Amino acid sequence: MLENRALVQRMGQIIIQAQRGADIEIKSRFLEDEKAISCLVDQARTLGLTVVLTQGVFDLVHIGHARYAREAKRSGHLLIVGLDDDEKARERKGENRPVVPFIERWEMLCHLRYVDAVAMKKATDPKWHLIKLVRPDILIAVDGTYCSEEITELEKICGKVEVLKRQANTSTSAKVRTLVLDGAETLTRTLVQRLPEFVHDIYQEIKKEGA
Repeated sequence: MLENRALVQRMGQIIIQAQRGADIEIKSRFLEDEKAISCLVDQARTLGLTVVLTQGVFDLVHIGHARYAREAKRSGHLLIVGLDDDEKARERKGENRPVVPFIERWEMLCHLRYVDAVAMKKATDPKWHLIKLVRPDILIAVDGTYCSEEITELEKICGKVEVLKRQANTSTSAKVRTLVLDGAETLTRTLVQRLPEFVHDIYQEIKKEGA
């Protein structure tokens, strides 16, 4: 009973923060399970607030992510972000992702003032699990996430699906590729510079063994 009361109080604080900009602990904004998610959404709906949901990996948070969160928040009163866990991020982006682990990504998102709460999206969750749980008034997606048929299906679950253009010319994937290419170029330059010295050392070793 006390646990339920504490949960209701914490969710109430998130709503106050969303409406008035009141400061609460970062960790309080993480929705750790379905019970917390439902509690927050129920309170928001009781107050007549518009619930907005968006989802993603948000790896290496950059200016495009911040602008995207701003535009999503403008669509309603309470912005919940569904954040892919590390396994789901790998499935979507590749074996070398995410660069930043989940525990750091969710905290970084909570430092963005537009984000009111963050919920984990697990790789083991059924399709559209979080969307069906929240049933947002507005679902925000980046251009290219859903095809027109999927949007039609989603609008049976949500009040509305809003598609936003990418908010910056950069992307995390592009940044990762740049880092990898820069690293490869540096390695190549180093090898080319050291190759004559390396060959000379090997030659001297062979001479010693043959003496």
